[in-house]
Amino acid sequence: MDTLRGHDAANDEDDFDYVGDAQMEAPPAAISEERRMQVRAYNYWASLLGDRSLPSIEDLAPEQLEDFGLHAVLLDFSVGIDNPAIVYLGTALRQECEIDGAIDHINDVPARSLLSRLTDHYLQIIANAAPIGFEAEFVNQRGAEIMYRGILMPFSSDDETIDFVFGVINWKELASRSLTDALELEVDAAMRSAPPARTAAPVWADGPTMDRPVAAAPPIDIDDEDDDTLDLAGMECPTDDAPLADWLAMARDGAARVRISEARSHAALYRAVSLSYDFALVARVRPADYAELLHDYGIRAQARSPMTAVIKLVFGATYDKTRITEYATALDHAMTAQLGVGSLAAYLSAYAGGLKALVRDERASRRAQAPARPDRRQMARDVVKSAAAIDPVAVATDADGLAVVVARREADGSLAIVAALPEDSDLNQRVIAAAAH
Repeated sequence: MDTLRGHDAANDEDDFDYVGDAQMEAPPAAISEERRMQVRAYNYWASLLGDRSLPSIEDLAPEQLEDFGLHAVLLDFSVGIDNPAIVYLGTALRQECEIDGAIDHINDVPARSLLSRLTDHYLQIIANAAPIGFEAEFVNQRGAEIMYRGILMPFSSDDETIDFVFGVINWKELASRSLTDALELEVDAAMRSAPPARTAAPVWADGPTMDRPVAAAPPIDIDDEDDDTLDLAGMECPTDDAPLADWLAMARDGAARVRISEARSHAALYRAVSLSYDFALVARVRPADYAELLHDYGIRAQARSPMTAVIKLVFGATYDKTRITEYATALDHAMTAQLGVGSLAAYLSAYAGGLKALVRDERASRRAQAPARPDRRQMARDVVKSAAAIDPVAVATDADGLAVVVARREADGSLAIVAALPEDSDLNQRVIAAAAH
């Protein structure tokens, strides 16, 4: 999952709702009223940083956090990394996991409980030294299908060691798979009997109306920003004059179907990626509307990867990082190929190897075209190899008289000091600590 630290906090400040409620994220109007629980938790963590590398555990009082404290857990690693202690467990999380008595350590967490899904990620915090966001769905101890999204955040007692991890998790119980399938059959049956109409129910690219040919629109002239008219004849899309937000809503519906049928249907995934591409095409000719949506959802577009923002809008900013990158790569490929509205799903289906192969080939093409990167490590070594020797007396030391230096073996076999780390740098202290072991 994506680590959140190092990103702009605003990148993830779009509301989250669950597939069981027929949408992935709340509409822009709701954003100013309620932020996603995990984003609020992250913002709270960031507010405690100050000038520290890690927030102090002394500043954390989870029982006083009315906003998300009931959905939280606090792990204490000072007693050991293999089986950390559970020093706080929110009431809502305790009830969901059906924990009645005392629970003191990670090893006491009930199998297949929601808490076990959260604590599965705690070692990533130690490795990354940064907040970790994650989301997935699973079948819990009651046999119910649960979709959850959470975040784990590191805390420290000395601003050096991560000895506490604070986790916040939100969840939603989904309808059973049999009920979901039955509802989809009812919708399909209704769509079969409905008369064709451009402004009626949309034509699902992976649904029962695929026996009717769907014509691809011609490529859009993305250089003409004044021309925001699109040839939408026969396409799965809102009405011609629909706002850009309607295109986003349709793309999000496609992404929601992927979450429901994930690992079961390539057609659902290809349709969702194709709808994302359609949204991107319309956004290119309506830049002002697109900028407003990005602002509303707190997502920042990146010049080096503009399609990443599109995928985050559609699938959610905390969706799996690897998949966000893959889908954005597919959209970049489609833009380069100048595919028309509604045509990417069929293109992916016809591509030898499908989406994965397209992403692989696109990345290989980029690597072949990219200029060779300079070997920065070798450049640094070359600089130090040719540096003039330093008089040992001139090397600055810390209060304990310690210094970290780089030495070079000379032709006569002697060692010459050619560089030294600043005595007050964090790297200097870490090297000394490593040397002590």
